[in-house]
Amino acid sequence: MAISYDGWLILGICGQVAFSARFLLQWLYSEYKRYSAVPIGFWYMSIIGGGALLAYAIHLKDPVFIVGQTGGVLIYVRNLQLRLRERRRESVGATT
Repeated sequence: MAISYDGWLILGICGQVAFSARFLLQWLYSEYKRYSAVPIGFWYMSIIGGGALLAYAIHLKDPVFIVGQTGGVLIYVRNLQLRLRERRRESVGATT
């Protein structure tokens, strides 16, 4: 069986790499902090990887994959919003 490396397949692979690498980022960040922590980059990588996988799923017309990735991307965006809001509150509190 030959695999055709078209743009969609490459997008899907890149999305999966970014999506998986977020766990490596989280682990290394936690080791650096010396406690379990989730860096803000985790959410950016989640959105990038999940978004790429969602685009790939839409291209494949796979409803199960589409639903799974859509739900995930929405949750990642919301978590990022919460973190950015928290960061703004902390910066305002530090200046007053």
